[in-house]
Amino acid sequence: MTIKHASIMVFLKLEILIRGGNLGMKRAITIILALCMVLMILSGCGGGTSGNVIKIGVYEPSSGDNGAGGKQEVLGIEYANSVLNSVEIGGKKYDLKLEIVDNESSNDKGPSAAAKLVSAKCSVVIGSYGSGVSIAASDVFGNAGIPVIGASCTNPQVTEGNTHYFRVCYLDPFQGTVLANFAVDEFKAKKAYILTKLGDDYSVGLGNYFKIAFENLGGTVVEETFQEGNSDFTAYLTTAVNEKADVIFAPTSTEAASLIIGQAVSQGIKIPLLAGDTWDSSVILDAAKGSDSKIYVSTFFDEGDDSAAGSKFVTDFKKWLNDNPEKLKNNGGNDIVAAVSALGYDAYMVAVKAIEAAGSPDPQKINDALWGVTYTGVTGDIAFDDIGDAIRDVAFIKSANTSDGSWNFVAIQSVK
Repeated sequence: MTIKHASIMVFLKLEILIRGGNLGMKRAITIILALCMVLMILSGCGGGTSGNVIKIGVYEPSSGDNGAGGKQEVLGIEYANSVLNSVEIGGKKYDLKLEIVDNESSNDKGPSAAAKLVSAKCSVVIGSYGSGVSIAASDVFGNAGIPVIGASCTNPQVTEGNTHYFRVCYLDPFQGTVLANFAVDEFKAKKAYILTKLGDDYSVGLGNYFKIAFENLGGTVVEETFQEGNSDFTAYLTTAVNEKADVIFAPTSTEAASLIIGQAVSQGIKIPLLAGDTWDSSVILDAAKGSDSKIYVSTFFDEGDDSAAGSKFVTDFKKWLNDNPEKLKNNGGNDIVAAVSALGYDAYMVAVKAIEAAGSPDPQKINDALWGVTYTGVTGDIAFDDIGDAIRDVAFIKSANTSDGSWNFVAIQSVK
């Protein structure tokens, strides 16, 4: 007998007792309230598969330094869920439900956010924007036996030493090398100034990979780091000028980037600013608009992609944004398509492919299935290597159009 059938029988019995005068109204109400509480508890049991529902966790920042980028990554996941929100397993239909938590861009708070997804009995998790916060929560998911698919977490440590973390983006060693090649090819750069955030795995890691590649190309570097909470970058920018740097490489959060750009403009600095995927954001375009800044970023996807999958995604995603005012707000108030939104979309679709391949909502079976998943996404073909990293060999380079606040495609850059 199901919970639903049992509850109906109990309520009918109570009605008979009340009408027959064998049960007082006050006592009946007490019993009904108690029964309702039990039903609520029982309905919550079974986690991700309760009521033919499979839960997909979304572990992303919607606040903190990377809140803006995290929101855009979530948008891609939410849009994907609106496109495909059910699967059929063994002749049985399951609804796909998103469980979204805010990791607050914090390595300290990330594990507790991850624990919420474990408690919710998610079958698979997507995230996070920010490598540091991804690494911080890895053991929480690993110990619970839940696989995770990173959309844009590019630091190698995310997948190293474990079998539960995967990702659909390229890695920082590749991205750093691509940007170093671009600096030399585009600007004939011989000296680079590198500014990173102390203690930030993504920032320090990408800065180091850029340094190694740039020096291998014959260049020299000047390095500095800034601490958490720093908001004044004038001294750092002055150092870059005094050192006669040909390019400034600053792989930072969007929050720090906005300040760096604004202060560079105030100081009249003309040195090209280079950064990685975190700067592919409307926050950067807003900060640079109306200035004569030269800003270049490496990224995973270009809105001008004319492939069939890419162009359809852009058209449909823009419509979805404009039809949902709150979603448009989370995208920065415009319908510019961020690369992390495209990656979020692809990560979700890969998760669904893994669920279908597993033929089960069981996390361990999904984890096992992920190794063999292949998918042609809007950001390109996705397949995983033997440590769970996507096999990627090109990146998009874009520049900020400071006149109208948009991105201009510059090149598809590979490694020499």
